Amino acid sequence: MTIFPPVVICNFFKIIENVIMARKNEINEKYILRLISNNIKRFRSLHNMSQLSLSQNTGLTHNFINDIENCKKGVSYKTLAKLSIVFNAEPYQFFLPDNIPNNEIMLYVKDLNDTVQKAVYDLTQQYLTKEKK
Repeated sequence: MTIFPPVVICNFFKIIENVIMARKNEINEKYILRLISNNIKRFRSLHNMSQLSLSQNTGLTHNFINDIENCKKGVSYKTLAKLSIVFNAEPYQFFLPDNIPNNEIMLYVKDLNDTVQKAVYDLTQQYLTKEKK
């Protein structure tokens, strides 16, 4: 599991908060079911995976996968964990709206990249300093 520095997590949640605030009147159970459904479909498409294949990889029934994707059923934390493992995704990714503006995503990606580069540099410096002693 990847652990992100607090500043990255804060920036990410600011982006999500902005999207949510813009849609706060639309958020309800159906909206959450639709988010999860759309993201499962997106992940299946990215992994070239059918509903049947997903059901075999998660141990969930094909009918249950179909019901989730058709917004007839929700997911438990256990189901979310199974989906996260199969798709190699973090659980929060199933709740991301598909309409986050690209410029906001790119700001998040750039911030994440900068943070990771700084962390690698800092760790390298710490290692080199210990080696000299």
